Amino acid sequence: MVMKSRRELKDEVKETFKGNWGQAVKLTLIPVVLKIVFSLIMVTVVAGVLFFITQYSGGGASDVSNLSDSGSAGGNSFSSPIAGLLMTMILVGINFTFLDWLRTKKADFKVLKGAFSVFSKKHFISVLVLYILINVFTVLWSLLFIIPGIIKSFSYSQTYLIYKDLSEQNTEDTNYLDYITESRKLMDGHKFNFFVLKLSFIGWDILALITLGIGYIWLTPYKTATYVAFYKNLVEEQKPDFYSKNNTDGDKAVVVEY
Repeated sequence: MVMKSRRELKDEVKETFKGNWGQAVKLTLIPVVLKIVFSLIMVTVVAGVLFFITQYSGGGASDVSNLSDSGSAGGNSFSSPIAGLLMTMILVGINFTFLDWLRTKKADFKVLKGAFSVFSKKHFISVLVLYILINVFTVLWSLLFIIPGIIKSFSYSQTYLIYKDLSEQNTEDTNYLDYITESRKLMDGHKFNFFVLKLSFIGWDILALITLGIGYIWLTPYKTATYVAFYKNLVEEQKPDFYSKNNTDGDKAVVVEY
């Protein structure tokens, strides 16, 4: 099977969402709200800095230092490790739901259950451990220089979705490092493609920011599902027996062989 182009991946998502955009928007509502809040904060900070420069351009260096310290404190609070972990958990649950939706083409799922699906006995510990391992490995690679860390982040980008598929096999001989290793193998030769795919949304991101984040209501589900479609296509290309499209269940993804 040939790897789909960026346009084909996006068309697949738009076709899947056709008639069900409301469901897609509701599924990603939590990260969208946070993006809108962040956009408003950015606009407020920029407006405040411009006002400060205009009104107090003759002020002392201590004033500028105090302003910088205040902004730094706010940023640390906003990007705390716990907040990052919780947001990752929610996004992973959303990705799981999008993957099932793209495969089954059925949109009759419950959005809250989908978004919080990781907060369950089955997934919580596993996703937590994977989150820690991915961040530790990425930081260690970043110590060599920033670029290796960025490259490895792309290598590990499919770990959670691989975990979802493999965990449905109930394979006891698969450990956490195996999920990360399989992501690295799956992304071998495709990291640049994924980077360009992400880059292709920059124009839409700028437009969403200009609208004070309102545009993210539609952009976030579109982007997120497209990234999941990228994984789905990688699996279909490299591991044709990984998922059976002709499963008899019809409602559930069935992993056959890895």
